[in-house]
Amino acid sequence: MPAIGPYTLPNPVVLAPMAGVTDRPFRQLCRELGAGLVVGEMVSGNPDLRNTRKSKLRLDHSGEPEPIAVQIVGGDPLVMAESALFNVSNGAQIIDINMGCPAKKVCNKAAGSALLRDEPLVKDILQSVVEAVDVPVSLKIRTGWSPDMRNAIRIAEMAEAAGIVSLAVHGRTRACGYGNTVEYDTIRDVKQSVSIPVFANGDITSAQKAAEVMQYTGADGVLIGRAAQGRPWIFREIVHYLNTGELLAEPELDEVQAILVRHLRSLYEFYGEYLGVRIARKHVSWYLQTQPGNGFRKAFNQLDCPSAQLAAVAEHFRGKATDKDAAA
Repeated sequence: MPAIGPYTLPNPVVLAPMAGVTDRPFRQLCRELGAGLVVGEMVSGNPDLRNTRKSKLRLDHSGEPEPIAVQIVGGDPLVMAESALFNVSNGAQIIDINMGCPAKKVCNKAAGSALLRDEPLVKDILQSVVEAVDVPVSLKIRTGWSPDMRNAIRIAEMAEAAGIVSLAVHGRTRACGYGNTVEYDTIRDVKQSVSIPVFANGDITSAQKAAEVMQYTGADGVLIGRAAQGRPWIFREIVHYLNTGELLAEPELDEVQAILVRHLRSLYEFYGEYLGVRIARKHVSWYLQTQPGNGFRKAFNQLDCPSAQLAAVAEHFRGKATDKDAAA
């Protein structure tokens, strides 16, 4: 199994950090449903933002199983080193550096994947963070800034030389965003160029796809991002398939309902009723995205208290069970 510094993962399937998604309730759920490691939402290196409500929630790791992995983002070596130190003092046991985010508001501040255009700055940031902390430091990148500027191999070799202990590579350039442009050749080439563990990322949406990508690239593991939204059991599906070559059956309706209800309750508890209800809306939409019934989602988004949301979910699944019985 792949290791990140002293931490050998129980399996090679990792929850990718996603801003606004991989909060503590979702991380804990994904761990329980099979993820070998979970990484929190990226946190800004800017110390002025640490005392905001959003940052304080993102920095809350209480009750989580080890190792605690925190992703930091920024474009200044000293600020990033200080951010790494702060997060270690706050409980982080793995620091992950974000050089993969394509969001304009991140790239416009010369952070995330924008850094891939400035290799000397990349080198300075990597060295500064690695030297600042005594915990393992990992790195997440894209294949480059644009299709005609794919420099992931140079960045990977630079990272290994700087003491980065593992690397995650998203198979798109920054310019490709999340379009239908993922390619795994570059990930394969990166894997062949370094000796540290390499994790493949990008459009891995099923157990079979995870196995195919690992086979093709030689990657030590995979990062699962958007495919886990509304399907957190994808982790156990991939792990089972990698171990046995057999596909797990889709969860029964009652289990999906139980997972969703537990997720909602944890959101209300973590964020409080006002925020929890609002954050619950996107998660419910993701859970039900493969099911017919846009009318339900629209009505659900009008509900503004936990009890109403939970009652609506219960009624929705009662209807689904009735439909299933009728079809049988």
